[in-house]
Amino acid sequence: KQWYQRRVAITAGENGNFVGPTIISNVTTDMECYREEIFGPVLNILEADTMDDAIEILNNNPYGNGCAVFTNSGAAARKFTNEVDVGQIGVNVPIPVPLPMFSFTGSRGSFLGDSNFYGKAGLNFYSQWKTITTLWKEEDAKTATAEVAMPRMQ
Repeated sequence: KQWYQRRVAITAGENGNFVGPTIISNVTTDMECYREEIFGPVLNILEADTMDDAIEILNNNPYGNGCAVFTNSGAAARKFTNEVDVGQIGVNVPIPVPLPMFSFTGSRGSFLGDSNFYGKAGLNFYSQWKTITTLWKEEDAKTATAEVAMPRMQ
């Protein structure tokens, strides 16, 4: 593996802590970065051969904070959002963080207690919501079959 380090210069808070945006690729399920829930600007990238394999990887993780899928297929997006047990899901949106009018919707080990942080869900004690953020463009509808690969500029 090759590791690339980006030099980040901080102009404020020199005596504090700062973690620059970090992308960890080629992650496997036996790595600590997969097994532990990381809070910060960190993106773990795992690869799977099929969508079913990807859903299984996500659902087998003890945490269920957030994930994203990029696809041109509405059927693939629906399958993914219905079968994955994660509180915040992005469809064609890289960071599935909801706006403040929605509540934090973590799942499993990413959520403790019976009420959420803020928003209307803070009043609901007996349900756990799932927030799905999507972006669809008419020009992206090219095929009738599911495409589960990351879109690329052509």
